[in-house]
Amino acid sequence: MDIQHLVDRLEDLIDEGRHMPFSKFTMIDEERALEIIDQMRISIPEEIEKASRVLAQRDRILAAANEEAARLIQQAREQGVQLLDREATVQAAQSRAANIIEQARQEAESITAEADRYVLETLAKLEQQLSRALSQVRNGINEVAANPSAPTEQPTATMPAQFPGQRQPVEAFAGRSADSRNDNA
Repeated sequence: MDIQHLVDRLEDLIDEGRHMPFSKFTMIDEERALEIIDQMRISIPEEIEKASRVLAQRDRILAAANEEAARLIQQAREQGVQLLDREATVQAAQSRAANIIEQARQEAESITAEADRYVLETLAKLEQQLSRALSQVRNGINEVAANPSAPTEQPTATMPAQFPGQRQPVEAFAGRSADSRNDNA
């Protein structure tokens, strides 16, 4: 499963959570949150495994390039020896052998550079995805921990009045100090 999708699901879970009145806390379904986190733990190794496969593919490409370069060099040497046997074409043979060797070296360097570039691009993309996912998780955690949203409506709770059987709305006590409330109790 895509790590980005799991982060979105975790964020949705937090958004769906019930905010506790008069506090910065939000209640979320612990079981669903832990399930998403477990899926993240499974997904991240998959991303790492993809990167490992890319590295293995790079190694195979490099090995194949080296084998091809060695074959081309061997072939160039053989052709060079054959050309050297002919006295009339000694200079042409040396020049051709040098060109083939240089071409093989350049081709091997090109293949190696392309493989390295591909690996770097793939790993950079993976790093960006993991970075974004980690950043979003951290931001979500920080948002929930530092800035919980206040309830949109004040509940109409009642407080005990001075006389038994009489109740007053909470708003009636808003202007009174804690000492005056304790005196009435």
